Amino acid sequence: MPEIAPYGAWPSPITAADVAAAGDQPQWLDVVDGEIWWAEARPSERGRVALVKAGPDGTVEELLPAPWNARNRVHEYGGRPWRAIDGKIAFTHWDDQRVHLRDPATGEVTALTTEPEIPQGVRYSDLRPGRPGELWAVRETSTGPRRTDITRALVAISLTGAPERELTASHHFLTAPQLSPDGTHAAWLGWNHPDMPWDATELTVAEVHPDGTFGTPRVLAGGPGTAVCQLEWETPTTLLALLDPDGWWNLHRIGLDGTSHNLAPVTEELGGALWKLGLTWFTPLGDGKHAVLNSGRLAVLDEHTAQVTTVDPETTWAPGIAPYGAGIAGLAAAPRQETAVRHADLSTGTLTEITPRPGEAPSGHRLPDQRYLPTPQERVFTAADGEPIPAYLYPPTNPEHTGPDDQLPPYLVHVHGGPTGRNHPVLDLDFSYFTSRGIGVVAVNYGGSTGYGRRFRERLREHWGVVDVADCVAVARRLVEEGVADPDRLAIRGGSAGGYTSAVTMTTERTFRAATVKYPILDLHRWTADGGETHDFESRYLDGLIGPLPETADRYRDRSPINNTGTLAGPLLFLQGLDDQICPPEQADRFVASLRGTEVPHAYLTFDGEQHGFRKAETIIAALEAELAFYGQVFGFDTPGITPVDLRP
Repeated sequence: MPEIAPYGAWPSPITAADVAAAGDQPQWLDVVDGEIWWAEARPSERGRVALVKAGPDGTVEELLPAPWNARNRVHEYGGRPWRAIDGKIAFTHWDDQRVHLRDPATGEVTALTTEPEIPQGVRYSDLRPGRPGELWAVRETSTGPRRTDITRALVAISLTGAPERELTASHHFLTAPQLSPDGTHAAWLGWNHPDMPWDATELTVAEVHPDGTFGTPRVLAGGPGTAVCQLEWETPTTLLALLDPDGWWNLHRIGLDGTSHNLAPVTEELGGALWKLGLTWFTPLGDGKHAVLNSGRLAVLDEHTAQVTTVDPETTWAPGIAPYGAGIAGLAAAPRQETAVRHADLSTGTLTEITPRPGEAPSGHRLPDQRYLPTPQERVFTAADGEPIPAYLYPPTNPEHTGPDDQLPPYLVHVHGGPTGRNHPVLDLDFSYFTSRGIGVVAVNYGGSTGYGRRFRERLREHWGVVDVADCVAVARRLVEEGVADPDRLAIRGGSAGGYTSAVTMTTERTFRAATVKYPILDLHRWTADGGETHDFESRYLDGLIGPLPETADRYRDRSPINNTGTLAGPLLFLQGLDDQICPPEQADRFVASLRGTEVPHAYLTFDGEQHGFRKAETIIAALEAELAFYGQVFGFDTPGITPVDLRP
């Protein structure tokens, strides 16, 4: 029989160190000469991103050893950092942001781009093969002291020491050009402020002259109201692209003459938000079939029948799939399995984990006993205006403990970042850390989330800080009405945009008693191009989320948590990286300073060397233990072995 113990205080075998170890997540997968290669984030190595491949016996072979760190700062979120080319590995190195070339046979590494005058002042991303002897990429250059003083261009980088060539700068934001099969054309995506890439992008093409220069760019598809998120050449005269002229990212065939044909018109999201350059959601399989990701589910699009058939409804695949063997290789997770390198045999429907061995997480550490892992429950709640609110419920789960009959568990409403992002029903040890201790978690896909079409995304247009807040509150209140959650022990948590929603909720609602606010946006006026406290990529994001300035200045004022500290509903825990260029520490610094001398309990933890999101094992551990301690102090349960946070008014 399970032992009765207060919710939140259940002993658990899942430690913060386990969560940090699970951060060894694979990313940027591709198939090279029949082998699966991928990048791998390593919290235990201070967040270094390695490059590895799967050996024939299931072992992992290192391709890019320390100190090399395959990561870049383009758009500050980074993009694809490596490419196999001519038997060697081209990669961007975090420390200097230059492009380097490594010869796997000798281990020799050669810098392909020059050292900038300003450290990390010139950055590269989305590496692609170009003309013979060249690597094509996006180059981002800092031109002044402000975070928004940025220019970009498409460039050709010589593999043999010739000078770098600028190809074009058709838009303020660009993806790297892709060369047509016959070498006569190049195609890329571009967009300009104030649009974000999920608002409006243009599929652009130019002739490639015999001397390697580009002709005049022209737009083949996309534009106002239509977003293109991926393109691939199919023939010398046709491209395949994901775009949403009808409100859903569908796969189209586009001719150089501008003709366009939707290969399978479905009210399904086969693409996604282009947060990082180089993300892919489809790959051709031949014979009119294409592997696609349908809101994260691997599926096959058959253009002969115009149907999209899901391969495995339980598994969620990350953008970045590639043909391998009789099927597809990619990075996939499931309700009780972490993200790992997997292969789907499309002829049999069999799903195989390539590496590591069964029962181990990507880094090789053992996963916790499955009995301590919650199975996410898919729910759809209803907003006040009747709109659906998809969410995933992670209930308290521990085989050895249960709560008292006269208690309900505390619940955390988890707000994803973005806000143009989403949650998926997959194993998350961050959540399991809490659920195994008797704290429930519900991950909300509020209005504005991706995966549900443009109309759902645009529920948030000019209503950020309103719709997202209302949806999170509606979910929490419904869980209380159902007798699932304790109304006096509700908290809201999130990072980045999720940190903003958490903070603004605490200043405008009385549903939640506490909030964890990680690397947040707190002052909307400052988080603009003129305000100087955000980076170029998102410096006009608020034009769509809040409204254009100066016409809607009152909204910026009213929806900024920094202006409403006097109406806070309860204690706050702030967690902030000191090297964050996306949501810089100045925002949290000012907010916390404004709380001094008030009666609002709060704690503020900062982490040196951390950018946007936490990558170092020691930071992940400290932040998670602080969060648990914070809830114990606010909700009144013990957290043995965890140091209390310094909550002060």
